[in-house]
Amino acid sequence: MLRSFIAVELPERLVPEIEKIESVLNTPGIRLVEPKQVHITLKFLGDIQENDVETIASALSQVNCKPFEARIKGVGVFPKPAYIKVIWLGAEGNFDALHDEVERVLTPFKFEKDHQFSPHATLARVKQLRDKAALFEKLKQLENTDLGMINVGAISLKKSTLTPQGPIYETLREINLQ
Repeated sequence: MLRSFIAVELPERLVPEIEKIESVLNTPGIRLVEPKQVHITLKFLGDIQENDVETIASALSQVNCKPFEARIKGVGVFPKPAYIKVIWLGAEGNFDALHDEVERVLTPFKFEKDHQFSPHATLARVKQLRDKAALFEKLKQLENTDLGMINVGAISLKKSTLTPQGPIYETLREINLQ
């Protein structure tokens, strides 16, 4: 079984910016995502069979969404400021339409539908926060972060291997948008 998801990769040029943001966020009780691994998740699939990779990739090639420009902007939290589990980088662009298309082409696979899709890239997971006030201060500093425009021209079917040091992501297939 492969733990898998579909993502939009962020360009390599954003890694130094993500490193800067994460250096501000770096506090006890927070687990940062490796900057090179930060991505926008379109859909979490869960466990799939290895022999389903080709069929899923083939379905994803039917996604009807033209490449588009997107802005990577803002830092926020899920599910809410009073109870933070995830710190994210915002993404603005045609992600809702892209997500709907991914849902559409994957319908035959009976994956659970996403009820609330919110385009973002996870920067950190909050384990046990010791100083909430300090984190709020840092988030306030970062809320107007703007990393600029990116071109979204492909989606990736990714494998996620969980390790004690954090997840390791591997691209199984990359599908160009057209």
